[in-house]
Amino acid sequence: MFQQRLQFFRSILYLGDLSLVVVCWVAAYYIRFYYPLFPVTKGVPDVQLYLALLLLVLVIYAVVFQALGLYRRPWAGLSQTWWPVFKAATSGVVVAVTLAFFVRPYDFSRLVFAHFYVLLFLALLAFRPLLRLLWSRTHPEHQGEAVLIVGIDDLGRQLAAKIRQHPVLGLRIVGFLTRRPELVGQDIEGVPVLGLYNQVPQVLAQYGIQVLIIALPIAAHEHIHEVVDFVADEMVDIKIVPDLHRFISLHGSVEEFEGLPIIGLRGSPLEGWNSVLKRGMDILGSLVGIVLLGPLMLLIALLVKLCSGPGPVLFRQQRMGLDGRVFEMLKFRTMRHDAECETGPVWCAEGDQRRTGLGAFLRATSLDEMPQFFNVLRGQMSLVGPRPERPEFIADFRRKVPGYMLRHKVKAGITGWAQINGWRGNTSLEERIKHDLHYIENWSLSFDFKIMALTVVKGFIHPNAY
Repeated sequence: MFQQRLQFFRSILYLGDLSLVVVCWVAAYYIRFYYPLFPVTKGVPDVQLYLALLLLVLVIYAVVFQALGLYRRPWAGLSQTWWPVFKAATSGVVVAVTLAFFVRPYDFSRLVFAHFYVLLFLALLAFRPLLRLLWSRTHPEHQGEAVLIVGIDDLGRQLAAKIRQHPVLGLRIVGFLTRRPELVGQDIEGVPVLGLYNQVPQVLAQYGIQVLIIALPIAAHEHIHEVVDFVADEMVDIKIVPDLHRFISLHGSVEEFEGLPIIGLRGSPLEGWNSVLKRGMDILGSLVGIVLLGPLMLLIALLVKLCSGPGPVLFRQQRMGLDGRVFEMLKFRTMRHDAECETGPVWCAEGDQRRTGLGAFLRATSLDEMPQFFNVLRGQMSLVGPRPERPEFIADFRRKVPGYMLRHKVKAGITGWAQINGWRGNTSLEERIKHDLHYIENWSLSFDFKIMALTVVKGFIHPNAY
């Protein structure tokens, strides 16, 4: 019910945005060539050429709008939507101009793209408040479906707050029911307490309730069957919100399997097509990295061999990856080959005397990590994900930091959200875990691209890279 209604509104918004792409593209063509702000020097091109290119532009924006999360908060105001709209309009036109450059022999007008970009940005911004206004007039809150919530503990209050945050649901909270007589007649955060559980039939009839939502804490679950029995013959929709949200630790989910509801308390976002898309990006990205950086890697390998004393060029070290599986991570050797013979596994410290001269430079610039493209190609790592740690350290970390092992619900990465935010090397484990779990909870391909772009900008050299 809730998700379907939100998805319906998102679908209307999405189709409206794509319609605006068409309108703005056609308008840009006619403004440029029939109502020009700048002189037309090469004649007026056939509109059919631009309509053909419109198909490509439409496909680009159909992907960009979804990839950049333009519909995650469909009811948000202008202050929260202008930046996602700006990113979407800009990203789409950059991709479109780039691809149009390869459409030969015809040279499309850059001014058409410029007009289109301005028109689309303004149209997308204006469309959102207009749609909200039309929606609120056709679905006024005071005429929405009347909702009664059974339960006034944290779960019931959270539910009421979330319903209020989404006017597109068309729901109107009439009141709460409680099992505590002393609370009847009071207001809970602006919502009246209308009665006790056993008064539910009378309340339904008196207030014309259409949706009954049971949101009881686990300790009160024995009352659920009583409430359901009371309304067995009532024409009312019944929903139950299980009190399990506090047990959900990572990427919770609700699904139906052969008629049985299944609630996931912990899981990975990389299932099904998400897994296929991320693996495809990893294969393509690692191949591109190996080809483009191959000459540099060969040069570094030669320098390591010549300048770093006895020992192999590549350093192989056991790290823990997806689902706790251990693999050999590759790096260019930056220390003496016997660096841990006396100390055992220890953190590398600033000014570490075990490093070679070349190794200090490689670690400071993160160039020693480049062989991990081969780990990605083999499927042991991903381009983006939590950085893998050594099993010897993890045994200690998991005792000190609650939830540490949850970072292994996705593949380890060459770069990650924690690293580009400065949490690398000998820094706070708690902050690193917080950023890793934020990445897993909010994973998307666009998030991966953002992290890779930020890595190029600021992720290679860092004070803690030693």
